[in-house]
Amino acid sequence: MEFLKKWHSPILSVCWTMSYTKLNFFLTILGAITFLFDIGIDLWITFKYFQQELPVFGLLTIFFVLASTLIIQAFSYTWFKDDCHEDSLGKLKGILVLHIFLLGIFVRCLFVLKYGFQVNYDPKKKNCDETKKRAVEAMTDLSMLKCFKTYLESTPQLILQIYILMEHGQITVFQYASILVSVTSISWSTVDYQMSLRKSLPGTKGISVGAPMLSYVFYKLFTLTSWIVSIVFLLSCSVHLFTVLLVVLSLAGFFWAWKVKTDFCRTQRMEFLYRAVVGIILVFTFFNIKGQRTLVPISIYYVVRTLATSGILVFCFYLRPVFVNTLVFVILSIAVVGALGVGIFSLILYYACFHPSLRPLHQSKGDTVDGPTSTFRSERAEKFIMS
Repeated sequence: MEFLKKWHSPILSVCWTMSYTKLNFFLTILGAITFLFDIGIDLWITFKYFQQELPVFGLLTIFFVLASTLIIQAFSYTWFKDDCHEDSLGKLKGILVLHIFLLGIFVRCLFVLKYGFQVNYDPKKKNCDETKKRAVEAMTDLSMLKCFKTYLESTPQLILQIYILMEHGQITVFQYASILVSVTSISWSTVDYQMSLRKSLPGTKGISVGAPMLSYVFYKLFTLTSWIVSIVFLLSCSVHLFTVLLVVLSLAGFFWAWKVKTDFCRTQRMEFLYRAVVGIILVFTFFNIKGQRTLVPISIYYVVRTLATSGILVFCFYLRPVFVNTLVFVILSIAVVGALGVGIFSLILYYACFHPSLRPLHQSKGDTVDGPTSTFRSERAEKFIMS
């Protein structure tokens, strides 16, 4: 999705494009429960690693969880600070304390549930445009943080779990549960963030349930799964090459974000962190990080992805021929090629048939009403990574 330019219509005039349904409300509750379950699974698996005398895996799990959690707290509190009014400075101190104790996601969930309950069940506020706006914006902020968590924690966890499965063959039922939770988390958070982001942007169409949503899910899920299994192959063959590949790709993503001069954050320090996170996300999947047409960047991205996947499979033949002759490698390598093909086909289908055109938005300037400019929170959604 192309980057949307800043809008200068009144705050309440864009609320008619926003909605927060009862389904959104219950999905938020389900998301909070899933988040707690995910934490429990991570803690249990970490314990099992140390119990099985696999401390490296346990420490890696702790690192992924802690690093992603700290980054999420930093962004969450910064957004609260950016949105804070002078009369709310007292509340901001309390929010800071909660973020210090790593409770930022739960604070965000409470805000979404608060406004979502008012929109759907409070007779006095359910018809208020400002309440609807707050509910959608709170949901969008939460989805952005979940998107970060997906690619900073869930995806590395999935790589680790698949690697353990391929190398050791026997893992516990909880580790299988972790793989399932990771796959589900990656798939759902990507779709959820995309749907929430579109809800919060003026005049944009959401992803329709049915073929559009399925094509988008298949595009992300299959291209991502194919790539994850591929780099697990490389990890099984050479830890050094695996590390070099991830470092090179993440640096390439970081410098691309630097080159296009992303302006998601107000401070240089947070913008640097944002670009670093974008670099990591781009290792795993494509996102449009600023206002440019996606055809050329996305084509280059998936051509490189196809060449890298093919190169990894070829490297495996030379680096570890014993592994190549196993049934697991044969089945998974066929699955990698097939998944990449299905993913790219779904990508073409989605962008050719279902991706909403933004052109009418830029041609309807005469319909906008003079008034106060949008808040930084609205601009934040416009400047986030999109598809």
